[in-house]
Amino acid sequence: MKLNILGCYSATPRTFTNPTAQVLEINNHVFLIDCGEGTQVQLRKHKIKFNRIKHIFISHLHGDHCFGLAGLISTFRLLGREADLHIHAPKGLKESILLQLKLGNSWTNYKLIFHELTHKESVVVFQDDKVTVTTIPLDHRVYTNGFLFQETEGDRKLDMNAVLNEGIDQAYYRKLKQGADVPNLAGETVENSKMTKPANPPKSYAFCSDTAYKESIIPIIKNATVLYHESTFLEQHAKLAAPTKHSTAKQAGSIAKQANVGTLILGHYSTRYNDLDVFKAEAQTQFENVLLGDDGKVFEF
Repeated sequence: MKLNILGCYSATPRTFTNPTAQVLEINNHVFLIDCGEGTQVQLRKHKIKFNRIKHIFISHLHGDHCFGLAGLISTFRLLGREADLHIHAPKGLKESILLQLKLGNSWTNYKLIFHELTHKESVVVFQDDKVTVTTIPLDHRVYTNGFLFQETEGDRKLDMNAVLNEGIDQAYYRKLKQGADVPNLAGETVENSKMTKPANPPKSYAFCSDTAYKESIIPIIKNATVLYHESTFLEQHAKLAAPTKHSTAKQAGSIAKQANVGTLILGHYSTRYNDLDVFKAEAQTQFENVLLGDDGKVFEF
């Protein structure tokens, strides 16, 4: 599982910081999460192939999370894209994008498929045999979701020494990986646990975009491998968090601790701050394993 932070600052873009956009590579999928201004430039800068992106997930309709999408869709068209593009986003974004395409007479030459989100409860929005994506209802000034990306549990691993000692025909290897008991050459059924080992634990990534402190998300993100949680403010400006529906670094740490996640990544910093290390220090008063997100950072888990 690989996470490429293209941008993780709040408010307006600057020459040296970018608004929210991430690329998550998980189980052979490449997902774009949010698409603030300048996202396509960041994709090029970090050598991420446009044609590998088949699904885009937009948390909410504030500009620093979606104003780069129309330009990216247009660039895909100019590059001759043919593959379908799925956009999972709050209701309203489809209307906005289609109006821009209409007024610019620049309809795509590929299929543009919108999956409009309106649910207030957690729902599955994408699923195949490799990955499941579930919404995380958040508390912001407009309708907002985070997203939980979960790998599907893989096949069990063969213990080849045990398999050969038990005299198992190769035709049964697939069933063994699927967890079945199988017969040996003598016709005796051998327990699967004697010949296989558990698969690697499936990884998961919880993306919590703009949100006020919200403990009700904890059961959804419980035990996630990695949690990205916004930390717009430091405690010295905690009085600004509630009215703007944002969180502090300390609150992000509290959520991570209660959810028992493996790693917490902070981001969506207000541009009023110059030192990110203070965010990490404040979050670590609640939860130890904290990483600082920053534009261009790549994390592998």
